[in-house]
Amino acid sequence: MLSGTARVCGLVGFMTLVVAQIRAQDEYMSRAVKLMSETPLIDGHNDLPWQFRKQFNNQLSEVDLNTLNTTHTNIPKIKKGKLGAQFWSAYVPCDTQYKDAVRQTLEQIDVVHRMCQKYPETFRFATSSQDIMAAFKANRTASLIGVEGGHSLDSSLGTLRTFYQLGVRYLTLTHSCNTPWADNWLVDKGEPSEHNGLSDFGKHVVKEMNRLGMLIDLAHVPVQVMHQVLSLTSAPIIFSHSSAYSICKHKRNVPDDVLLKVKDNGGIVMINFYNDYVSCSPTATVSNVADHFDHIKKVAGPSIIGFGGDYDGVTRVPTGLEDVSKVPVLVAELLKRGWTDEEVKAALGNNLLRVLNATEAVRDSLAISPPVDIPIPYEEVQNPCRTRYGYPDNSSSISLSWLALLASLAACLTLREP
Repeated sequence: MLSGTARVCGLVGFMTLVVAQIRAQDEYMSRAVKLMSETPLIDGHNDLPWQFRKQFNNQLSEVDLNTLNTTHTNIPKIKKGKLGAQFWSAYVPCDTQYKDAVRQTLEQIDVVHRMCQKYPETFRFATSSQDIMAAFKANRTASLIGVEGGHSLDSSLGTLRTFYQLGVRYLTLTHSCNTPWADNWLVDKGEPSEHNGLSDFGKHVVKEMNRLGMLIDLAHVPVQVMHQVLSLTSAPIIFSHSSAYSICKHKRNVPDDVLLKVKDNGGIVMINFYNDYVSCSPTATVSNVADHFDHIKKVAGPSIIGFGGDYDGVTRVPTGLEDVSKVPVLVAELLKRGWTDEEVKAALGNNLLRVLNATEAVRDSLAISPPVDIPIPYEEVQNPCRTRYGYPDNSSSISLSWLALLASLAACLTLREP
C-alpha cells in the first residue's frame, strides 16, 4: 500500500497537472480573443431574420434583442462572441416558390435593414469589404445580406438586380428544391434531376452575378452544379455554410476534389456547425468541428477556410458551441491544435475579405458590359400563378391564323358566286 506521503505527493502531482492544463487553456483563450480583436470574425450564415418571422411575424417592435432568449443570437451573445461581421440570411421556404417567394424575400431583406436601424449601437449595414472594416473599427457588427435559395428570384434577372440594389451580396443558387433553372443538393440523394445541373438560364444567372459583383453561394447545390459553376464563374465562389464531406459524408458537405477546385478558384468554404453535417449524428463537440477545419486545411490550405455557423437555422449544435457567444472556444481549439496566428486570422475574416475584394474587382472589370436581359423561356416557368406578359402568345397566334384562313376561304367562295 502507498504511504500517506506517497498519496499526498501523487495528489499534488495530479493537481499540478490540472492547473497546468487550465492555465494552458486560458492562454489559448486569451490568444483567441486577442486575434478576434485584431481581425473581424466574419460568419457566412445566420438565420436570425427567419426567427423574427417565425416568432414575431417580423414585428421588431415586439422584440428586444438585448434580452431575447429563444434564439442562438442576441446582442449580449454577439458581443461576447466577438462577431465582427455577419451575413444575415434572407431565407423563405421552398413552398413559397411559384407563389409569394419574392414578396417574402423582400420582407426578410427589409427586416435586416430595420434591425440595423433599431440597434445602431450594435449593427452597421454593410455591402463591401471596406464597409466591414469600417464597422469593425467602429466596434459595430457589420451586417450583410445573403438570399438563401434561387427560388426567391422567381426566375427573374430583374429581381436579382433589384436584390443587389437593396444590399444583397450573395445568392445561394438553390435551397432544398429545384428551381426552373438549377438542381438542388437533394438530387445527390436520389431525387430527380430536372436540368442536368444548370439550365442555360442558370448559366445566365451565374454570369449576371459576376457582372453585379454578387457572391455565388454553392451551399445546397449538388456536386454537378458545384463543378459547373466553378468552370463558368469569373469570380471566387463561396460555400456560406457547408463542411467537409470526407469527415462527415453528408451530401450537404464539400468533397475533396471540389475543395481543390475552390482553392484554384480563390473561393472559400465557411464551415457549418450543424451536428448532422459535423459528425453525421445528433451530437457533436467543438473538437468535431475543428476536425473539419483541420481537414480542409490539409487538403487545400488555410486560404479557403471560413466560419459559417448556421445559428438559428438549425436545431442541433455542438456541445461547447451552443450559441454565437461560444465561437472563441473554437478559435482557442484551433490554436491548441497548432494553427498559427496568421492561419487563424485568415479563417476568421481575411479569407472572406479577399474573396469580396476579388469579386468587386471582377465587377469593376465588367462595368461596361450590359446587363444580361435574356428572359427564361416561358415554357420553363409556366404555371397557373404566372402571367405571360411580354412573351409571344402562341395560342392567340394560332387563333388569328385560323381566322385569317377562314376569311380567305369566305372571300374565295364569294368570288365564285354567279
